[in-house]
Amino acid sequence: AWLVNTGWSGGAYGIGERMSIKTTRGIIDAILDGSALNANYVKEEAFGLDIPAELPGVDSQVLNPKNAWEDKDAYDATASKLAGMFVKNFEKYAGKGSVDYTQYGPQI
Repeated sequence: AWLVNTGWSGGAYGIGERMSIKTTRGIIDAILDGSALNANYVKEEAFGLDIPAELPGVDSQVLNPKNAWEDKDAYDATASKLAGMFVKNFEKYAGKGSVDYTQYGPQI
């Protein structure tokens, strides 16, 4: 499965900007033509996502959200806050059903 950011990049609302259609199209093209499968990946810390380091025709700075933010400390604080919100939300599913889905959420 692929998670593609088609929303905000480069900072919090009012600082960053929307992902361009050209960038989104480049990412989708790399997925569809298979080049994304052959990319080198880096692990995103808060959510454990594998992020391609580069894709053909796509500015590598926007692939990893932290790289797109000028203020890296603000990114870390925002990512940590969001991960904490996910962890709290996942708590209501702990121990329910046959699979403990909390293991798949952020690890903070």
